[in-house]
Amino acid sequence: MPRFFILDALTVGAIVALPEALAHHIQVLRLAPNTLITLFNGDGGEYVASLISIEKKRVSAEVKAYAPRDVELPYAITLAQALPESSKMDWIIEKAVELGASGITPLAAQRCVVRLSVERAAKRQAHWQAIIVAASEQSGRNRLAQLAPLSDYQPWIAQQDLHKRIILSPRAETSLAQWARHQPPQAVTLVIGPEGGLTEAEENAAIKHGALALSMGPRILRTETAGLAALALINGIWGGM
Repeated sequence: MPRFFILDALTVGAIVALPEALAHHIQVLRLAPNTLITLFNGDGGEYVASLISIEKKRVSAEVKAYAPRDVELPYAITLAQALPESSKMDWIIEKAVELGASGITPLAAQRCVVRLSVERAAKRQAHWQAIIVAASEQSGRNRLAQLAPLSDYQPWIAQQDLHKRIILSPRAETSLAQWARHQPPQAVTLVIGPEGGLTEAEENAAIKHGALALSMGPRILRTETAGLAALALINGIWGGM
């Protein structure tokens, strides 16, 4: 059953007009009236709806039933990712959502090759939000990962955070796997550097402000691999897979 995200409030029995972009998508899929679809609005749970009318720019559906389905992790993992080159960030966000990340925080670190102006950052935020929606539709999640604004690394790392912050560093003596095996499931933020990694000063600043430095083992992982591997590892140990 096709799944679609919609911002509107949903209640059983209501007839909803779907947004124009979603209406176009349904037409591209060649769905017909009376086809059953799944709608969710990020509040949790999902709704079965039946397509009523399909016009050129307008599609309406009747909400038939509600299911309190929830596939979220029993703990919150935020991925704080320093901006990588090219379209790698798109791929990282998509896969992080599929793996259950509850939040994405883009960071501008010293070794980031990509530098975004205010205007470009706003456009990328909208693009990344669309990726989160699409990945949630595909993976069966009924809640959207929270996308934070692009932040400069130094002021961000100095902020207080209720989550345990973990920086992945090849210089760390303890591995993420060793740490996770001896910890109860809990909210964590994984801090991932760009190509070339975080600088020594950035790592020291993180540790100074309470972050825990852990390694992913003897091999050096690319920035687009490290965070996703860490997510999967924690899920495997804490039972989120």
